[in-house]
Amino acid sequence: MTVTIVGSQLGDEGKGGIVDVYGDAVDVVVRYQGGDNAGHTVVYEGNEYKLSLVPSGAVRGKIGVLGNGCVVNPSTLFEEIDALEERGLTPDVRVAERAHAILPYHRVLDGLEEDVKSDDDLAAGTTGRGIGPTYEDKAGRRGIRIGDLLDPDTLRERLEYVVPQKRALVEDVYDLEIGDDVDQAAFDVETLFETYRDFGERLGREGMAINCGAFLDRRLEAGDEIMFEGAQGTSIDIDHGIYPYVTSSNPTAGGAAVGTGVGPTVVGGGEVIGIVKAYLSRVGTGPLPTELGSVDGQTPGVGGRPEDGDLATYIRDEGGEYGTVTGRPRRVGWLDMPMLRHAARANGFTGLAVNHLDVLAGLDEVQVGHAYTLDGEELLTMPPTTEQWGDCEAELRTFDGWPDVEWADVAETGYEAIPENARAYLDYIATELDTPIYAVGVGPGREETVVVESPF
Repeated sequence: MTVTIVGSQLGDEGKGGIVDVYGDAVDVVVRYQGGDNAGHTVVYEGNEYKLSLVPSGAVRGKIGVLGNGCVVNPSTLFEEIDALEERGLTPDVRVAERAHAILPYHRVLDGLEEDVKSDDDLAAGTTGRGIGPTYEDKAGRRGIRIGDLLDPDTLRERLEYVVPQKRALVEDVYDLEIGDDVDQAAFDVETLFETYRDFGERLGREGMAINCGAFLDRRLEAGDEIMFEGAQGTSIDIDHGIYPYVTSSNPTAGGAAVGTGVGPTVVGGGEVIGIVKAYLSRVGTGPLPTELGSVDGQTPGVGGRPEDGDLATYIRDEGGEYGTVTGRPRRVGWLDMPMLRHAARANGFTGLAVNHLDVLAGLDEVQVGHAYTLDGEELLTMPPTTEQWGDCEAELRTFDGWPDVEWADVAETGYEAIPENARAYLDYIATELDTPIYAVGVGPGREETVVVESPF
């Protein structure tokens, strides 16, 4: 069977930790979209593993697959594999030959474009890792795929076609000089060829490159349990998110089929678990109706609740709300139920995992954005355009707070040990989404998760 792990909000919901919690029952963990812009943290026995590309199942020694829907920086991939090996792990990672490769010029162009967008308040808060430009080349049919790295002749042909276009873009559109303003090596065919040919040789030598769909089909036929691991979250999905403040791929459950080569009936026939942070956070600009306080350079001028700045700082510090990849402070806000209803519909959740419940402990009261008001009308789900979303006012519902307790003891005892008011909060979420809670995260470690039900 399959289990798909999906972020239900704006990313940073704790997906990697849930993959790890359920990972013992899994044979293969598959990333189906995104690249090294992901930031999945796994904590086990006091050891913290921060992964941006390698699937989170690597910490449990499971086969990890980067599907065709991913964009792969081979340099990052090998750095992460080597770092895990230095820490005593033996990651077994496979890469789809149909996945597209990130090249240095993608990173350069990512930074240049984001600088331009920032002048018009359209910056998406990217990690600057070349994700968007790589997907643009994929859609424009000028990308370089992992399979191309295995064939030197094809690799050179692809580079000789695309690199002059990238040089012209820098020089003629951005009016910059390559070699003076921009790194020469990122736009030099010979340098790129030698570097990426070497990457291809290692991929081939270590047997990492695969036909992803066929590989997974064989594993399913053999009776393996497969987990699809999404990156980012539903509300920054390129189709279903707050466009243009979105990622360049489909984190939603439907992306698991397209991004791996298995059929939609395979994904739909399994479990789809929505990962929910008990409050809201994000990095980047754009509207955020339930935002508390504000973050310079990210919160729109008319957004946030500056009067709640101290509360925002408390939640940010308690939750460690700083980007895993970027280190940037995340914007924080109350839980947004219209956003979650949208995610539940778009993904077809069969279960929920609610993380960071412990972060809200000790507050006198906890609020939730139950609905929006837009032009005098109550909305229970997100409107279709970001402009409309920015005009929404959150209708807040208040819950009594719960005490800070020994959360490790709670995790060991079980769901009933969760403070009563916190359980009322969880019950509200489950009822509103008509979806049962499978797990509750009450700390960063594997052993600090209350497992209510296993999807396997």
